[in-house]
Amino acid sequence: MSVFSRLADIVNANLNSILDKAEDPAKMVRLIIQEMEDELVRERSNLARFLAEKKEVLRHVERHQDRVTEWQSKAELALSREREDLARAALLEKSKQQELLNALQREQQVVSESIDKLAEAISALEAKLLDARARQQAMQLRERSAQSRIKVQERVRVSETSSAVDKFERMERKIDELEAKADIYSQASGLEQSFAELEVDDAISRELEKLKAKMYPPTAGADASANKHEKIVADLDKEQ
Repeated sequence: MSVFSRLADIVNANLNSILDKAEDPAKMVRLIIQEMEDELVRERSNLARFLAEKKEVLRHVERHQDRVTEWQSKAELALSREREDLARAALLEKSKQQELLNALQREQQVVSESIDKLAEAISALEAKLLDARARQQAMQLRERSAQSRIKVQERVRVSETSSAVDKFERMERKIDELEAKADIYSQASGLEQSFAELEVDDAISRELEKLKAKMYPPTAGADASANKHEKIVADLDKEQ
């Protein structure tokens, strides 16, 4: 049993080592989504800044348009009063304001284009973020399914290993039983041999007594004792 247990420990240790070294897909996806969310926050902040800048530029454009109109009116007024010098000066100021107005209008155009591009980028990023979140949910489902399958396989492997261990233990028990039977037979044979030796010894003793009685007949005084002895021997022969 210790052999199978050790083998299972080695396999599990190697598997855990591989899993520890591998990147966690769920963690990587969470980091990617977090980066996308942070980027979306930054882009929305940029959009808010551009919208505020657009309003500021629009206010400057309107103010300089008013100044252009104002200097145009002053030039006309001066010319109507035959003040050509003042009309010239008013037109010069109008020209300066017009140049500023043109620059502001160009800036306004750039800001508007930047807002449009940024809005498109935000829309695309929002779509990607939605897709990433949907994929994250799908990956979580797949991960849970994979984990469930792994647990099932582990239970099956443990069951199969336990079955093999049980078979191994049954074989050991059978061998133990055979060895015990062999010991019992060995002990029984030794005991029977001892009894057999005793019986042989008794038989030899009886034969020896018969031989003595034949070769050395008892005297008259010893007839009673001899008869008694012969009776004992005869009783022993009957028992055999």
